[in-house]
Amino acid sequence: MKRLFLICAALVMAFAAMAQDDIEATTLIKKGDKAPNFTVEMIDGSKVTLADLKGKVVVVNFWATWCPPCRQELKIVQKQLIDRFKGEPFVFLPISRGEKKATVEAFRKQNQYTFPMGLDPEQAIYKKYASNYIPRNFVVGKDGKVIYVSVGYTPEEFAEMVEVIEKAVK
Repeated sequence: MKRLFLICAALVMAFAAMAQDDIEATTLIKKGDKAPNFTVEMIDGSKVTLADLKGKVVVVNFWATWCPPCRQELKIVQKQLIDRFKGEPFVFLPISRGEKKATVEAFRKQNQYTFPMGLDPEQAIYKKYASNYIPRNFVVGKDGKVIYVSVGYTPEEFAEMVEVIEKAVK
């Protein structure tokens, strides 16, 4: 029985290491890199260009309506990011990956979200930053360089990102 447990534990550790390697391989932009510029169409039809936000801390958040961890993360964004950093040089820029405007609009309405959301139906913006996995957050510092990258959602990771933002906005 002990031997079986050790074999199972070794397999779990091996799979975890492979998953981490895959996440690393699919992350095209790393901490310290200059954030690739893009222009995203927002749900209201306006456009936002990342380069125009220089001087602000920007969280570029890639997500999708069908993604459970994305949904968890979006539920806390208003209070823990948007409200918390109101009045600071800060922008939360969520970009829906691979979905049509109607899908995102219905999701916003259902969840009563009022914050702006960007659309990337062809994943053109996403593909500048990563090739797989969501949610993904890229925190871009005031100078346009990436200062934090995360994949997935856990309360601990989100708290770490908030700390990074807190230091960067000051």
